[in-house]
Amino acid sequence: MKPVHRYILLLILFSGSLISCRQPVRSPEVVSELFVVKDFNPTTNWKQGETLSLDYAGAMKQGFVIPGISQVEGGFFKLEFKVKNTGKTPQKYSYKIYYQNESYKFPECNVSDTTKQHPDAWENFYGSWEETVTAFVETGVIPVDNEFHTIEGKFRIVGNPRNEQQYFDQGNNDRWKRNPRVGNYSFMLVVTASENVDNKQFPDQVLNIGLKNETGFVNPYFYFLYGAGKSMKNTIVQKFPGLLKVVANPDPGAGIFINPSAYSREEADKSKNEGCSQDPAIYNSAAFEQFVHYVDPSTKMNNIPVIADVLNDNYTRMDYNWNKRFYRKEELVAITASVAPRPCETVISDPVNHKIAMRNPKSEFGKWQKQNVGVITRHGMTFGKYTVKCKLTELLNKNNMWNGLTNAIWLITQSQADWNLRRDCNNNGYMANYYGGRQDQRVKNVGYSEIDFEILKTVPYCPSWVLPPAYSNGIDDQKNVQNWNVPFPEEILADDDKIMVSCTNWDMACWQPAEFHDGCYPVRYENKTFWAHRWDKDYRALTQKSPERDDELFGSSYYYFQIDWQPDKIIWRIGPSKDKMRVVGYMDDKVTSIPNNQMLLIITQEFHNTKWWVGSAYSQDNTPFPKVDYVGEIFELTIE
Repeated sequence: MKPVHRYILLLILFSGSLISCRQPVRSPEVVSELFVVKDFNPTTNWKQGETLSLDYAGAMKQGFVIPGISQVEGGFFKLEFKVKNTGKTPQKYSYKIYYQNESYKFPECNVSDTTKQHPDAWENFYGSWEETVTAFVETGVIPVDNEFHTIEGKFRIVGNPRNEQQYFDQGNNDRWKRNPRVGNYSFMLVVTASENVDNKQFPDQVLNIGLKNETGFVNPYFYFLYGAGKSMKNTIVQKFPGLLKVVANPDPGAGIFINPSAYSREEADKSKNEGCSQDPAIYNSAAFEQFVHYVDPSTKMNNIPVIADVLNDNYTRMDYNWNKRFYRKEELVAITASVAPRPCETVISDPVNHKIAMRNPKSEFGKWQKQNVGVITRHGMTFGKYTVKCKLTELLNKNNMWNGLTNAIWLITQSQADWNLRRDCNNNGYMANYYGGRQDQRVKNVGYSEIDFEILKTVPYCPSWVLPPAYSNGIDDQKNVQNWNVPFPEEILADDDKIMVSCTNWDMACWQPAEFHDGCYPVRYENKTFWAHRWDKDYRALTQKSPERDDELFGSSYYYFQIDWQPDKIIWRIGPSKDKMRVVGYMDDKVTSIPNNQMLLIITQEFHNTKWWVGSAYSQDNTPFPKVDYVGEIFELTIE
């Protein structure tokens, strides 16, 4: 290594060690014609380099506030900078603080023309003073004494930072409808001669970020770092060299709230317990509520009248084939999947071990049931890396027979109201409704969005040679086992010990992505090929599937599942630990419309109707009712 290179490397390592040891980060000295600014620090009352975990107290009513009242005294960041008057007379200066989420954003300017704002940069989560009508704040008179004078102020990061009317309801600013994002936040200080503000040298849309010009909102980071504000006379723009990392750690042990829209107060009170109810204490503390599935009545099954412990009994494919073939039609049990008739009985929040247990209850003769169970988060967010540590129920037994469950971890729209619409689809629009056929109308924007992990025993749809597999029907001849116990095709048996990890984005069939396709087609990411499938151009979802060993995902003490939802891409990962995760699905905005509205996370164990999964080797109708409870546990959810 050449000496100069060695010196540079040592300098980099030394600089990095200063930051890692959390030494104070200071902005450099910047000089204008009339004044000098240095030592800008936006968070003097927060330890630099320390991650801030969102405070859930009060977040249901006001949304997340950064910092929380329990995290710093007064619940505001204290900002500080120093200014020196280098002019000829005492002067007042004006300053303004801006912040922006850097982890989940679009570039501020066009790549091809940096003088123009990126068309989606207005979607970035940025803000300034909580009251947007407050433009610049004056410093007070700074004398000409060749000394630096310390200026102090305060601010906090809140939801709906532009105070947009679409998030108001009956005069109330429902800041929770556009919650702050997780990830890294940057801070930008603008100090200017007060005469620039008095003489209206800055656009109204920069002074008040809630105002629009003829093309929309103006991102202040674009204006001051790339646009006209970059060269404004007697104006200093300083971007703080450090970042504030914000994460969310909703506590599974903080209780489960019962939503009144799902169960009446009378029903909730009958079965409530200390960690599950509609009581105000649980309303304020719980990060989760019991999820109640919508059961489509058209998905009725004609189920075999068999109750079995598939996972622990020696249930075989021969048993499956016999039960499938030799029960008469009148003996079958016509049901749909059900939901809990009473709350709090199948979901339990454990405050000691900080976990949630979900229980699909067993069935009894005459009380036939395949009951879905799950929980849903209560605080909506836009974008984030959602990582779930859980031990969900195994799906296959030692004979590789399926118990009928689908384990699902999925994001779903928080609301389909106008305040939560997705960005416009400008190529023939979205399909208007989640439920609806090919003749459904198309609209410019919709509120529905969904991103899924669905894990069950089914088949890949791509490559096309398994779409659908060619199964042999056999003959209903009880005397000759070879006539009715027919083997599966070789391509099915090749994945006999595997379940399918299905990764899906419900893009509502927006045709705008440049490489929008139907059928099967490859998507490349990190030297891997993921086969994407869409039934036809009006089908509302794009799916990729990865066969994985059931014993690995659900046979161990726990496993990690991650949905990495970014403005321009979605990445699905799984792994035995957080630092050993592998990609099992990838889509970007070239092939699918990435949602940008606010969503909630759901974790479920459910009995899917296999008519949704064409070509599956096993049918839900021919899978036994559960003889024992199926229990899944959720240990941790991190959003970062």
